[in-house]
Amino acid sequence: MSSGASRRLWIFITAGLLTVIVAGVIIMIVRFSRSPIIEISLPPPQEYLADVVVGGAVNNPGIYTLYRTDTIVGLLNAAGGLTEGADTTKIILTVPYQVRNEEVQKIDINRAESWLLEALPGIGATLAQRIIEYREQYGPFQNINEITRVKSMTLNTYEKIKDYITVTD
Repeated sequence: MSSGASRRLWIFITAGLLTVIVAGVIIMIVRFSRSPIIEISLPPPQEYLADVVVGGAVNNPGIYTLYRTDTIVGLLNAAGGLTEGADTTKIILTVPYQVRNEEVQKIDINRAESWLLEALPGIGATLAQRIIEYREQYGPFQNINEITRVKSMTLNTYEKIKDYITVTD
């Protein structure tokens, strides 16, 4: 083989190797530089059914949201579970009527039990008991403003609850 032919052969081999190396580097860059596809899967939103009053022998009575997938056991657990000695044969489920025009369901302060009064903003167990004692001592409230006569009922608390309370005969 002549030196010219051997030199061309080495140039051809070198060019081929460089082409393979460059192609390999490009393939690796393209293949490994892509960030992996991250798929985020969210559970379907729960379908709202109603707000449910959970009261009686539960640890945290109040109003809880009921979704289509919820169970009575789940609602009772959301309310802190049953109190010790609770009679499970007398469970009552109350689903308040929902007004179509989005009116707030009001609590009748002349009839509400302590746990329902405690569901009002700013009303704790002590103030709820004082409201009950007041209406027992002085009779039913004639209007919602009279609740401010209850010991420890501040105007600030009254402002928080006035849209959620009502009185009936």
